[in-house]
Amino acid sequence: MLEPVQKETSTLKRFRLLSILEGISYIAFFITMPLKYFMEMPMPNKIVGMSHGVLFLAYVLFAYLVTEEQKWSKKSFGVLFVASLIPFATFYVEKKYLRAK
Repeated sequence: MLEPVQKETSTLKRFRLLSILEGISYIAFFITMPLKYFMEMPMPNKIVGMSHGVLFLAYVLFAYLVTEEQKWSKKSFGVLFVASLIPFATFYVEKKYLRAK
């Protein structure tokens, strides 16, 4: 899976925070979708959707930066990227793999 954290850096700390925020925004996006389509309230979805998009891009960028900084394999980057696509997976990855032991 992912290699162990070599060194706790500021980039890694920021990535850990981003992984939590991205996971929260993903869940919020699923909450606002029914508001948009079933209750005709598009504004919450626009706000959450934009936030989620920005956080997703930042997550992917920081996943790459941390992968390079920690000298992890491209497979590890792939695991981090796939985790951003699965609900709740960013929380799991942050807790299980991104904390220094």
